[in-house]
Amino acid sequence: MAVVLRLQRIGKRTQPHYRIVAIEKSSGPHGEPLEIIGHYNPKAEKDKEKVSLKTDKLDRWVKNGAKASETVSSLINRARKAEKAAAAPK
Repeated sequence: MAVVLRLQRIGKRTQPHYRIVAIEKSSGPHGEPLEIIGHYNPKAEKDKEKVSLKTDKLDRWVKNGAKASETVSSLINRARKAEKAAAAPK
C-alpha cells in the first residue's frame, strides 16, 4: 500500500478549497482519504490563513513512508516558514 500526501478539492466552483490528505496512490481524486492532515485556502489574504496543518499527523505519515506531491511539499514549506516567522521575536 503506497500512501501519498496530496490535495483533495472541496468547495464550490468559484470558491476553491482543498484538503491535504493521506490517501492510497491508486485511489481516484474523490477517493476516501486515510486521514485529513490539513487545509489549503488559496483565496485567503495571509499565508498564515492559507495553509493549516496538523504537524503531528504530517510527521507521522512522512515517518511511515508517505510521499508528498510537489504542490503539497511546497505548501508544507510555506506553512513552516510562516510558523517560524510568527514564533520569531520581533
